[in-house]
Amino acid sequence: MASTSPARIWMMRMAFPALALVLIFIHLLPLDTLPRRWAPPDLLLALAMAWSLRRPDFVPVLLLGATMLVADMMFQRPPGLFALLVVLGCEFLKSRIPPHRETAFAAEWLAVAFVIAGIVVLNRAILAILAVAQAPLGLTLIQALLTIAAYPLVVIFSQSLLGVRKLSPAEAEALGSR
Repeated sequence: MASTSPARIWMMRMAFPALALVLIFIHLLPLDTLPRRWAPPDLLLALAMAWSLRRPDFVPVLLLGATMLVADMMFQRPPGLFALLVVLGCEFLKSRIPPHRETAFAAEWLAVAFVIAGIVVLNRAILAILAVAQAPLGLTLIQALLTIAAYPLVVIFSQSLLGVRKLSPAEAEALGSR
């Protein structure tokens, strides 16, 4: 029951945007001045999905939306589009939590892969309709594939170092009664 205490929930709610800011900072560091042939994985997207699936009480909608909106601003993406798609994707995954409670990790990973693919396709389609300049398709696909491949590592990091584990049925019932 200690993992469902209000103090722990609020601490983890503050840890998510703090982790997001660290990831944004690391992503924006000018470590290499030459253009790359590949795009790094979107670890913030993988982190949002991992936490949304494992502990939805740690990542409420407004916190997730605000964090992703800050990321949109910092990465100079069209403000709000990617944030909206991530919020919709995470809420879709949250709605599917009861089936994932008893399923294997492979099913969770597959669901996350489909949601990431949907986010990428919708983002590119909307930007194309609005005639906004985009990164080359190859870079976008590489980033999506690397994000899907990095998802298990993000889950391991979140579970082992941060203690973001799936709720047990008793903990889920205790949270539902609040």
